[in-house]
Amino acid sequence: MIVVGNGNVITRDEKNPLIKNGAVAIDGNKIVAVGNTEDIKTKYQNAEYIDAKAAVVMPAFINMHEHIYSALARGLNVKGYVAKDFLTILDGMWWTLDRNLDNEFTNLSALQTYIECVKNGVTTIFDHHASFGEINGSLDAIEEAAMKIGVRSCLCYEISDRDGMDKSKQSVMENARFIKKVKSSNNDMIKAMCGMHAQFTISDETFRLARENTPSDVGFHIHVAEGIEDLHDCLLKHGKRIVDRLDDFDILGEKTMLAHCIYINSHEMDRIKETNTMVVHNPESNMGNACGCPPTMELVHRDILTGLGTDGYTHDMVESYKVANILHKHHLCTGTAAWSEVPKMLFENNAIMANRYFDIPLGKLKEGYAADVIITDYYPHTPMDENNVNGNILFGMNGRSVVTTIGNGKVLMKDRVLTMIDEQKTLSDIAEKTKKLWDKING
Repeated sequence: MIVVGNGNVITRDEKNPLIKNGAVAIDGNKIVAVGNTEDIKTKYQNAEYIDAKAAVVMPAFINMHEHIYSALARGLNVKGYVAKDFLTILDGMWWTLDRNLDNEFTNLSALQTYIECVKNGVTTIFDHHASFGEINGSLDAIEEAAMKIGVRSCLCYEISDRDGMDKSKQSVMENARFIKKVKSSNNDMIKAMCGMHAQFTISDETFRLARENTPSDVGFHIHVAEGIEDLHDCLLKHGKRIVDRLDDFDILGEKTMLAHCIYINSHEMDRIKETNTMVVHNPESNMGNACGCPPTMELVHRDILTGLGTDGYTHDMVESYKVANILHKHHLCTGTAAWSEVPKMLFENNAIMANRYFDIPLGKLKEGYAADVIITDYYPHTPMDENNVNGNILFGMNGRSVVTTIGNGKVLMKDRVLTMIDEQKTLSDIAEKTKKLWDKING
């Protein structure tokens, strides 16, 4: 057993939102008690005690849209690549990278990403993977890293026709194979979806094949209207909006997640709502790719289940929170925007969305919930109560404020030292092998 005590405990439990001098008791992979430190310590005298030192303790973060495959691109300069627009960014940088990834590089990308996740207090991710250099078995390479580091993961492979129909079919079957494997393993730390790039790189034939090979209780993870080019393609080639095309192939539904949704209209929002489909906002990536600002505030106001992700741009969910907060204020020219909507996405909706796949309840420090707990180095120097905890997080923390990360009841990092892996040795190995990848890309 573990007891985390002497903290300002933000529970996200509406009945008991903030506990001063609070403690969380963990048995196995679940929280068994939350309350006053002295009471919890007395009840669980034989538990390992971790002192939060009067700093903030809170539920670990969930990232609803990651890109593990992008991890080894940090600082990469591809010869001849100039980022002119969204399509040149995709083809010149990201598709060039993924065409050179084999399963070893995919595994290294996953290790690097998961290390960053733990250091930023993220214990659950939904990843969207592409490695057209080696498709078969690539999701196993990620799963191996996830289990090694201890981060709960829902994985999928990015179906696309962009490198030919043979690889497109391989990508469909990689999803189908991994979904079947995950179902048979019954491991609540690993789940699977059917991944798709975006409709402008997917033919009707491929949509049908993917639908035929995806069980009815598994949804799709697809980029939607991330760039205006995606919308133009759909209108010109198919004479319809993107969400309508997805609807034609029975892609929408409560288990499906649409990333971005920048260029969607009111009709499409209605259909997303009617089908109970999920949406993920990725503010930094949208800004960095000059794609535009999505109507995220309207989506939340329409009660469309909308969460927050990073698109691989960062692994710091607080950073994503900060950027979303100012993006929508700037875009809408109103200081009232995003104050309530973005924390609702991050602290409530992400957990609701994740629990459409994972069985154990997520997102709260509450009895029966997953033992996903982080300790920060943030000590409130102004009065903090249940009404201003989000303001303290927004203006007082970042991901690296996290000093200890507990995921599924296991201490993954303690006092900023990773416990499941030799971080220095692993990163040194990754750096050495990444040079070979870069030489291969620019050779």
